[in-house]
Amino acid sequence: MNFMIGNAQVSVDPEQRMSFLAKLFAVDKHPESGMWYLLIAIFILSAIVYNLGFARKLKPWQNVVIYILLFLGCIILNFLAVFLPVGESLIIAAIVLGLYRYRLHKERQQKEA
Repeated sequence: MNFMIGNAQVSVDPEQRMSFLAKLFAVDKHPESGMWYLLIAIFILSAIVYNLGFARKLKPWQNVVIYILLFLGCIILNFLAVFLPVGESLIIAAIVLGLYRYRLHKERQQKEA
C-alpha cells in the first residue's frame, strides 16, 4: 500500500522498507531468531569498528566494561537497524577504517626501511 505525501509516493509495506540486513536475516518471517541474528551481526560489526578506530591498550576489566556497554548500545541499534541502514553503515565504516589502518601500516613499514 502506498500513500502520497506531496508529490512522492511513500510505501507503508514493512517488507519494502526493511534494511538489507533485516531482509537477509528474515526479520519479517522469523522475528525472534531474525532479531537475534541481527543483534549478533550489529554487535560484531560494532566491535570491529571499535577495534579498528578507537581501541587502546586497556586493562582486561576495562575491556569487559567497554564490551558490555557496547552490547547494551547495540540492543538499541538493533531496533533501529530493522528499518534504517545501521548495519550497512557499520560495514562501510569498517571498510574505511580497515583501509586507513592498512595504509598507516604500509607508511610505517616504509619509514622503517
